[in-house]
Amino acid sequence: MKYGYFDDSQREYVITRPDTPKPWINYLGVDSFFGIISNTGGGYCFYRDAKLRRLTRYRYNNIPLDSNGRYFYIKDQASGEYWSATWQPVRKELDKYECRHGLGYTKIAASYSSIETEVLYTVPKGETLELHQVKITNSGNTVRQLSLFSFVEFCLWDASEDDRNFQRNLNIGEVEVEGSTIYHKTEYRERRNHYAYYHVNEAATAYTTDRFAFTGTYGSLEKPEAVETGELDKQIASGWSPVASHQIDVTLEPGESKTLVFVLGYAENEPEKKWQSPGIINKEVAHSSIKRFSTPESVEQAMAEIQSEWNKLLAPYLIKSGDERLDRMVNIWNPYQCMVTFNMSRSASYYESGVGRGMGFRDSNQDLLGFVHQVPERARERIIDIASTQLLDGGAYHQYQPLTKRGNADIGGNFNDDPLWLILGVGGYIRETGDIEILDEKVDFENESSLAAPLLDHLDRSFTFTLNNLGPHGLPLIGRADWNDCLNLNCFSSEPGESFQTTANQEGRTAESLMIAGLFVYAAKEYAEILRTLGKEDKAESVDAAAAKMVETIDVHGREPEWFLRAYDYFGNKVGSPECEDGKIYIESQGWCVMAGCGHQDGFARKALDATEKHLGTAHGLVLQHPPYADYHLNLGEVSSYPPGYKENGGIFCHNNPWIMIAEAMLGNGEKAYDYYKRIAPAFREDVSEVHGQEPYVYAQMIAGKAAARHGEAKNSWLTGTAAWNYVAITQHILGIRPGYEGLIIDPSLPADMGKVQIERVFRGCTYKITLQPAASGASPSIIVDGEVTHSNVITPQPEKTLSVLATY
Repeated sequence: MKYGYFDDSQREYVITRPDTPKPWINYLGVDSFFGIISNTGGGYCFYRDAKLRRLTRYRYNNIPLDSNGRYFYIKDQASGEYWSATWQPVRKELDKYECRHGLGYTKIAASYSSIETEVLYTVPKGETLELHQVKITNSGNTVRQLSLFSFVEFCLWDASEDDRNFQRNLNIGEVEVEGSTIYHKTEYRERRNHYAYYHVNEAATAYTTDRFAFTGTYGSLEKPEAVETGELDKQIASGWSPVASHQIDVTLEPGESKTLVFVLGYAENEPEKKWQSPGIINKEVAHSSIKRFSTPESVEQAMAEIQSEWNKLLAPYLIKSGDERLDRMVNIWNPYQCMVTFNMSRSASYYESGVGRGMGFRDSNQDLLGFVHQVPERARERIIDIASTQLLDGGAYHQYQPLTKRGNADIGGNFNDDPLWLILGVGGYIRETGDIEILDEKVDFENESSLAAPLLDHLDRSFTFTLNNLGPHGLPLIGRADWNDCLNLNCFSSEPGESFQTTANQEGRTAESLMIAGLFVYAAKEYAEILRTLGKEDKAESVDAAAAKMVETIDVHGREPEWFLRAYDYFGNKVGSPECEDGKIYIESQGWCVMAGCGHQDGFARKALDATEKHLGTAHGLVLQHPPYADYHLNLGEVSSYPPGYKENGGIFCHNNPWIMIAEAMLGNGEKAYDYYKRIAPAFREDVSEVHGQEPYVYAQMIAGKAAARHGEAKNSWLTGTAAWNYVAITQHILGIRPGYEGLIIDPSLPADMGKVQIERVFRGCTYKITLQPAASGASPSIIVDGEVTHSNVITPQPEKTLSVLATY
């Protein structure tokens, strides 16, 4: 069952009914101001940091789930009927509904009782505001007298305080009204220099700024008292909960339209202008922004700039394969999700409140791999930000806040895979750009300028951190956890009935990770290439030697008869072994050990991947482990706290499925790699939307596994490393066009029946027009560049030129 369709020509997903299985959302903004918008107008917005600069309030775990947003009510003055231009929150059955989620904008069109509305939501490039354009048309044959009511609810800036410190919050709300602009100035009294505002380019008939005045004490957004009565009361909020609602009375002749432009903005004054006297705000920034966006023509210009920006962002990698589902994933939706994930990390969605998580050290380094070709200059900036939070011993704060760029001490570090991801992030950036000079950049440790050292030093400490933290088998210590945050193997209870602790065993028997072992070998290869690019051959050889020693250790202590072991727990017990009652095989170590090159020579890698398909494979993707844990195991930590089939306990983690795709591609099994790709790619799952539940245009973090009650149901969409890794898997390993230190590598691993694929790849200023096609029967694969056969699959870029490449596979 479908709830809409892809409009590839407009790069939009069109939702044709509002009651999607879950809210289907989109993101607004590409710079510093961001918004989340659902297909029914729900969501919220913020400046840079969803925790510390939240503009509008959102209620999580609410009924209905998608509550609070940027809403517009239409009321017929003659009949007294009213409805929502976005269906929510009134939810009156509309005569027509259509939501178009595009790249950086959303349009919601509706029709009721011969009144048509179209609401456009977007964030202009380089601005700190949202535009809400509302067009109302009378498609009937009689004059209509209408009232439009806008509604947003302000958050008290720090979203974590907003939802808990009520004895303070319900006394500090302050607003100011100037013409058709409602200013939210709470916190300005504390000599802060920021405020919010909501403006409409029309003289308002009335307004209110008090939530209770809008909804009524016992009312709701579904049936707000002010809309029911048909008149706002011009009330100024004093404490309690500030909102912004305009009333615009409109008379429309048959066929006549009216367009209104609303500006929801964030303003931050220069320090010397930030404070005049208590409660008095300097409005220069707001006035300037309002003036720039006061007409429909200015909105049209903003949209043209947004579309031009996305043309540029998507241009570096475009394909034409003959399969529209593959093309729309590679050309549009996967890189779009990669950019959104770069901006948000894991912080702000309908599944993360924006309060508990900031930017992830591990997360952001992985995200780099998916977007670096789109905005390399911002990737460089992000690398410096990430590395600046690194600890002196090479470890890392697991997360940091984007506004302060300070490590999150509440979460701390001790996720022992974190440091290695910096090597992969930096390597991915250098391979794409050739900017080896970044390694000379002086970068802080722990955000202390006095501790600054060249970025190369950060990489060296990342590498040696693992070598300095090896366990009794010579494998890397897992610490609090590795990539699998829920695999907490240093848990123990000293006495029956006592709560568990996480610590190091005094006898040295601490938990070890095969996943980190494989990741270490893989990262070591990247690091050695970086060193050789710098001419540091001796250092590169020592890195190679450490990697080779780890491979030997994996061979001795990390192999079971048919697959790679996952870990050793605190007590030295095996995890992910046939000897285990549950959790006999895990996906992560199969992917990373094979990606690292382990077991390639003697066939063990093939055996491990065959076992992965046999035990972990389902029609909806590969589950994380099998069998899932039926009971809670203290020595395993959180991983066994989930019911079987969900999340880390036997769920299908779309994030780690690409590691198996890449591993299969490396072994030359393109057919299986592409099969795995199609099982979880959203566009290929559109026909099972009633099962999948989440958006059919972006990846979800998790799909319920085979042991779950609703196998195939997706959860936690949008913000996930799934986006970057699936993009890397399909573009760099299955299609096989990937950046290298010396040039663009052409190394496809495609199914035999794929046929011809055309790819345009812009790399270091050179445009490669690549055709991949099956080799003639009995012929060997070959690569022809500008009509000449080449014996290397690394094609050196020629800036400002176009190269024609024909590669057979």
